[in-house]
Order: sequence, then structure tokens, then C-alpha cells
Amino acid sequence: MTTQVTSVMADTLFKDVAEVLVAKGISAVPVVDRDEQVLGVVSEGDLMRKEEFREQYYGESYQPPLYARMRRRMTGQVENGRRKAAGDTAADLMTTPAVTVTASASTSKAARIMDECGVKRLIVVDAEGRLQGIVSRRDLLRMYLRDDDEIRRRVVEGIPSHARWNDRDGIIVEVHNGIVTLSGHTGKRSEAATAVCTTEGLDGIVDVQKALTWQEDDILELPVIWDRS
Repeated sequence: MTTQVTSVMADTLFKDVAEVLVAKGISAVPVVDRDEQVLGVVSEGDLMRKEEFREQYYGESYQPPLYARMRRRMTGQVENGRRKAAGDTAADLMTTPAVTVTASASTSKAARIMDECGVKRLIVVDAEGRLQGIVSRRDLLRMYLRDDDEIRRRVVEGIPSHARWNDRDGIIVEVHNGIVTLSGHTGKRSEAATAVCTTEGLDGIVDVQKALTWQEDDILELPVIWDRS
């Protein structure tokens, strides 16, 4: 995440919010109170509501596409857009609640939240909801820029090394273009499964290819229960 985050207060004026976005070269800014609690987010789109509604309701030729107008009516965004168009402060303009994530959240969870909420960035907060940073799609993509040697080191270090891993040396870790291949032999199937699960949970890995074998299959398959009702 980016920790040096520009924010505005709820009473920051429209013009001042616009100046912050332009001067900093950013597309959105979190709105916080005096305790750094995140109240919402103001984006370029929120500010542009004023121009959009000016053209739409003051005799100009502009008209949003039909699908956009229908979506806004169905979701209540028309009234919300009117409110933002008439707004003079960040409190009037912001989208609330902000889509947030905690600093301890995994990158996969952050990516999932972005996708589910249709946003390009997440506000990072602490347990009390105070601003800590912002993580963007670009920040998440940087994970995949690690070189293969660095990825291999993280995979090897991530595989549990306690007593039950008698055959850990038998697990061969190879990485090519971010794709990890696990091969070799373990004493138990559960050990192989743990190695795969641990590897798949690491950030910045494109894919995991599984080519492990084991001596003892200690994973019991659950019986299929047929429902005859």
C-alpha cells in the first residue's frame, strides 16, 4: 500500500478538493474526521456530477446513455447524483461508506473486494477505522514482478519445517516465469497437500503445478451420502 496518503476533511470545499486531485495527480481522495477516521471517498467522478447535471438540467444537449440512466434509476443513483451535483463540500460529494480493507488482509482478499465492489483502489484502515494508506490495482500487480529466485526462496521458507516434515528435502521447488512446480516425494499425502496449500497461499505466484508423490495416503476420503428422500 501507499502510506503517504493525501486526505481531506468533511468540510473541505469543492474547489479545494478539485485542486488537491489535480495538484497530486490522483483520481480520488479519502475523507476523514479529525481523528483520521475514514468517512468516505471523493473521486473525480463525484466532482464531475456537477458538470454533468448542469448540462443535463440547464438546457444543454448532453444526455447520459440510456443504459446509464436506467442503471442509475434502478440503484437510486439519480437522486444521489443530484445531491452530489448540488454539493459544495467533501461531505456532500463523497461516496460513503468507503470500501476499506485492513492492513493485515491478504492481497487475494483485497483483489476480491476490488472485483466485488467494482473499485480500482481500497482505503486501508486500522482496527478502529483510522486511515493507514491506499492500495491500488497497480500495487497488487507489483507482487507479480518478483523474480523467480525470490519466489522460490519464499516458497521454500513458507513450507512448514517442523518435525513431521521428515521428507522435506524430497520436495523439489522450481519456478519459471512466476509458475511454481512442486515435485519430489513426501512420506504422507497430507504433507504434500500442506506444501501445495501453503504455496498457493503466497502472494505473487502465477500458478502452482503439482507433481508430488507420497508413500502413505493418510487423507481419508469422505463417503458419499445419497439423499433418497
